[in-house]
Amino acid sequence: MNEVKQDNLTDVYPEGALKELADIGVFIGRKKSKTHPRMRPYILATRNEVEIINLQKTMDGLNNALGFVKEKTRSLPAPDRAGGQAGGGKFMIVGTQPHAAEAVAGFAKEFGIPYVNVRWLGGLITNFKVISKRIDYYKKLKSEFKSGAMQKYTKKEQLGFEKELKRLDELFGGLENYSELPGLLIVIDPSQHAAAIREAKRAGIPIVAYVNTDCDPEVVEYPVVGNTKARASVSWFLGKLGEAIKEGKIIVSAPNEATNVEKLATSDQRQATSDK
Repeated sequence: MNEVKQDNLTDVYPEGALKELADIGVFIGRKKSKTHPRMRPYILATRNEVEIINLQKTMDGLNNALGFVKEKTRSLPAPDRAGGQAGGGKFMIVGTQPHAAEAVAGFAKEFGIPYVNVRWLGGLITNFKVISKRIDYYKKLKSEFKSGAMQKYTKKEQLGFEKELKRLDELFGGLENYSELPGLLIVIDPSQHAAAIREAKRAGIPIVAYVNTDCDPEVVEYPVVGNTKARASVSWFLGKLGEAIKEGKIIVSAPNEATNVEKLATSDQRQATSDK
């Protein structure tokens, strides 16, 4: 892929609010030959056969997605808001590309949500009952190794269980708290996760996605167009989502705090009246 040097983009993104995004490479799309026809409105220019993303469009999509994430977070049943529950299920995130896997795991662990960063397992959403049983078996096997319960087996049997645990860890390592269907799916690059998109669509689960210029932006409800091939760019996107979840939690907790203050004030008034 031909490189686009940032030094040549001062005329496209001069000093200003969008320069930070340009500095971390959010503006770099895919080759022009790979551009999806529906991505044309999101492209500002082409340099060295590489599409230059219109960062104003990126910010518009981001603001739309963040507003939705905040609303979803506000609707969460207490006390599991930190886990991002929405619509009866936790948020789930998928991003299996090498440059995204670490950031995806970090994001998921911070908010206590299930994640897939190695390989999407077919039926993870559409065959939830069967998959959940396999996850329970994985957790049981993992617990037995940790507790030393495997000592009752022969060495050959232990090696067999160890091999099985390693295989299951790759499939279910980020899904130990996957106890119900997600209320929202976050995807890094839908072009790499067609199966996950199909399953979410079939189950009626809304999708917030970071999409590149080779993707169809209309395949998800909340697309944010940017460079899905760079670690810094992916981390920027996830950082913004994390801020939205935190803000949603703060907004939700504020009315409760106000109610507590009112209750305390009422209690003080009653106590004062009683003392008189």
